[in-house]
Amino acid sequence: MRIRSLGVIDDAVVELSPGFTAVTGETGAGKTMVVTSLGLLLGGRADAALVRLGADKAVVEGRITVPAGSSVAVRAEEAGAELDEGALLISRTVSAEGRSRAHVGGRGVPVGVLAELADELVAVHGQTDQQGLLKLSRQRQALDRYAGDAVAAPLAKYTEAYRRLRTVSGRLEEITTRARERAQEADMLRYGLDEIAGVEPRAGEDTELAEEAERLGHAEALSSAATAAHGALAGNPEDPEGIDAATLVAGAQRALEAVRSHDPALAALADRIGEIGILLGDVAGELAGYADDLDADPLRLAAVEERRAALTGLTRKYGQDVDAVLEWAERGAARLGELDGDDERIDELTAERDALRAELSGLAQALTDARTEAAERFAAAVTAELASLAMPHARVSFDIRQNEDPLGVEVGGRTVACGPSGADEVELLLAPHPGAPPRPIAKGASGGELSRVMLAVEVVFAGTDPVPTYLFDEVDAGVGGKAAVEIGRRLARLAKTAQVVVVTHLPQVAAFADRQLLVEKTNDGSVTRSGVKVLEGEDRIRELSRMLAGQEDSETARAHAEELLETARADA
Repeated sequence: MRIRSLGVIDDAVVELSPGFTAVTGETGAGKTMVVTSLGLLLGGRADAALVRLGADKAVVEGRITVPAGSSVAVRAEEAGAELDEGALLISRTVSAEGRSRAHVGGRGVPVGVLAELADELVAVHGQTDQQGLLKLSRQRQALDRYAGDAVAAPLAKYTEAYRRLRTVSGRLEEITTRARERAQEADMLRYGLDEIAGVEPRAGEDTELAEEAERLGHAEALSSAATAAHGALAGNPEDPEGIDAATLVAGAQRALEAVRSHDPALAALADRIGEIGILLGDVAGELAGYADDLDADPLRLAAVEERRAALTGLTRKYGQDVDAVLEWAERGAARLGELDGDDERIDELTAERDALRAELSGLAQALTDARTEAAERFAAAVTAELASLAMPHARVSFDIRQNEDPLGVEVGGRTVACGPSGADEVELLLAPHPGAPPRPIAKGASGGELSRVMLAVEVVFAGTDPVPTYLFDEVDAGVGGKAAVEIGRRLARLAKTAQVVVVTHLPQVAAFADRQLLVEKTNDGSVTRSGVKVLEGEDRIRELSRMLAGQEDSETARAHAEELLETARADA
């Protein structure tokens, strides 16, 4: 990895051993930044606070060996990445404003792609993971992970059945608890539909009646105006001396007709005047017919206004116009049909709920059986690992229990509470020595014991669901003496089948590493490229001496450091 402008690190290159690499250094030197860098490469959360003060961005670049044809290589190629001689180049950039960018094989990708690749590349564990192991949900997840398909298959079916049961139960509860509200809603809809049906409105009827009412209300004025207009256009028989438009237009046409042969332009004008005369005749005829048909009928006007009042009563309640009222009626009828079918729907939902509860009961029992069987194997494997971690008499076991709930489902002859992951509450128990009762690790394990339990759990996982690389960030906290030596020895054995990277303060652990890296600050407080270096020979002995006694030149510490290295070589 190359790390630039991340935390206290200005510019550093970290070369990890194929086997066991230990990262050491004084407190605050930047060892944790190595872990943070790897976390960023694996899709971890970006934070602007990680960017070194004064820099505009932090950059982490990594080169990871990936077997051709592996699922990681296939997923990377699907994202458009290219392998470089069997290696995958990954980079992550975090700006001072908090923006983050990721690249895989030279191609920009969403950060989520890095997280997908990380699941099969690296298992990262630190002190926060130890605290996470104290949570019952994490302990159940650890057991399920160990069990593999034996739990995963029934759990997938259970999760789907649980989701459907929640949906059906919620719908049934809504119908039954809101029965009164739904009955009131049905009554209101029924009343409205009956009221609309009594009036029997037609689409657009309100507009038609408004126009008719306006016409009937002004019938006399309309008739008088139409008669006057007709007289102006066609003449009044009672006034033979009067001048009308038709007579004038006819005179104009006759005047032009006499000379039209002399000029085509004037002939065209004569034709247009002829068209005007025809149009005047048509309009005059229609005005005469309009005046004759117009009837000032008070009774019809009263009937129209009465009908309009009835329609207004509907539009005031159900829509802004008659068309909207008819739409409301259509929706209301559909909703009423739905509400009237509640009793039948309740019966259907009840039957479906009972069937799902029975199905869930069987699946929950299958989950409990699978977890119980896996718990015995898991506990035995972790117990065996603890024996090699200076806890020879410790015993690990699982307490798998269900909480009774009268509203739950029947599992094993009892009615118990069920959640999205089953009916089981899983708790990891530890008896650290003979005669000690098994107690939850949250209450019965010291810090050093908890570190070893978590390491043992991870080693067991490595045998069932291996990943190429394991990263432990001070997982040995709270451990010392013989236990520290045993942790170093166990990590070295794990490194025979996987790459192991450990950030540690313990010389007993660092001595077992195939490669030891020292992270140290320069005088100005930064870590440069030369600040992360591989320790060999005399340099490694001096660093182990510092870790043992705080003094690089202590003869006693040097002798102890050399002895630790000899012990580690003998084990190898």
